[in-house]
Amino acid sequence: MDALLRARTSRRQLLGGALGLGGLAATGSLSACGGASGSSALAAEPAAALDGATIKLMVNQPHRLAFTELLGPAFAEEFGGTLDVTAVPYDQLTSQQVLDVQGGAGEFDVFDYFYFGLGDLVEAEALVDLTDWVGANEDIATGDFLPAVYDPYTLLDGRRYGLPFDGDTHVLYYNAEVFERYGVAPPATWDEYDEAAAKITRDSGGSVYGAVVQAQQVPMILGCSFVNRLAGYGGTLVDESGRPTLTSEAAVAALQHLVDVQPHALPTPLQTGFDQANSAFLAGQGAMIDTWTDLGLKAQDPESSQVVDKWGVVTLPVGGSNTTPRTALEAGFGLGVSSGSGQPEVAAAFVKWATDRERNFLLASTAGSGIDPARTSVLESLEYAEAAGAATDVIREGLTSDALAWPRQAGAPKLLQDLVDQLALAMQGSQDVESALSTAQDTWERELG
Repeated sequence: MDALLRARTSRRQLLGGALGLGGLAATGSLSACGGASGSSALAAEPAAALDGATIKLMVNQPHRLAFTELLGPAFAEEFGGTLDVTAVPYDQLTSQQVLDVQGGAGEFDVFDYFYFGLGDLVEAEALVDLTDWVGANEDIATGDFLPAVYDPYTLLDGRRYGLPFDGDTHVLYYNAEVFERYGVAPPATWDEYDEAAAKITRDSGGSVYGAVVQAQQVPMILGCSFVNRLAGYGGTLVDESGRPTLTSEAAVAALQHLVDVQPHALPTPLQTGFDQANSAFLAGQGAMIDTWTDLGLKAQDPESSQVVDKWGVVTLPVGGSNTTPRTALEAGFGLGVSSGSGQPEVAAAFVKWATDRERNFLLASTAGSGIDPARTSVLESLEYAEAAGAATDVIREGLTSDALAWPRQAGAPKLLQDLVDQLALAMQGSQDVESALSTAQDTWERELG
């Protein structure tokens, strides 16, 4: 891992007229054949040179630091090139990427995309098919990508449209000092979580809230909180045949848990997103938070944390009759080439570079990057363990497990938003739990057939 340590320090319309498929094919490396929706495909050839290149990227807002402060300087040092980064709020990311291509702007070379948005992007022909190109570049070392994320993040209908960038899963962080003060133990079940949250909030007189619940009304936030509990109760979003299972006993229990925990949680969960939740935990205002695995890096950073050496981490709790913990792929990300790029070969070479072993280690081991391991060699390395500290074993367990993947076919973002809207109504008390989930189930059944 010496090189890693060195790196750490140092829909259906494409572009019309002349900017359409013919214009892209003029680059000499794109062909009209490829994915199921007719997306352009990059030829099976070695990766292009990146010397002096300027790459324009549309990225998820929480990933801005990763691109501007970590990858950008490394790219400039190695290639004399420039990363031109536009960060977009996570609730707009997929739609803005589709719009850039279908609207005719074609401004970007590379998309940092939600894996659950993959179907929408492919249907819109917004991503270049990289299947043959990936196969021709053995040094990408695709076998090193974590099996839990490689296909879910990049594969649709047998074609590959990107490479994994951010191996997102959740774990449960807790404030060990607060737990000791109020005599509670790290929870193994959601019932124990409830008891601990209620006791801490009550006994502290509200000076510390027993839980931080992220429930901002978007799939990336409330969707993750629901799926964490759904998996814990042994449920899934769809069954093996693809039929939605949103009215299952596990789904009802998961949503009821979100409804019931609110009095013991940081106020206004439905207004609590990623930044507010993390800040509250790091400030010692919340005793538990189920969130992305990189929080531990920030928790140990004295510049951003008041809980240095005062926190612990466990796998997400189980509930009901389920006794086997299961993590979920919570809104993870791939990097793909925009079909609107005027330099698709160079863009693909950047995707290869930005997702390689060295870059994944650099990002996954740096506090505030928002990036988690996507490669086995990084996850299992001693150097990553040194960076992740106490969270290492729990992170490894989640990312090497049979993780629950979200739907990613065309229309999945809308389905997930429809679900989240119903979850929010139940949390507001505007609908009972069963009615909210029944409405979501009906919507999913109509859309999925």
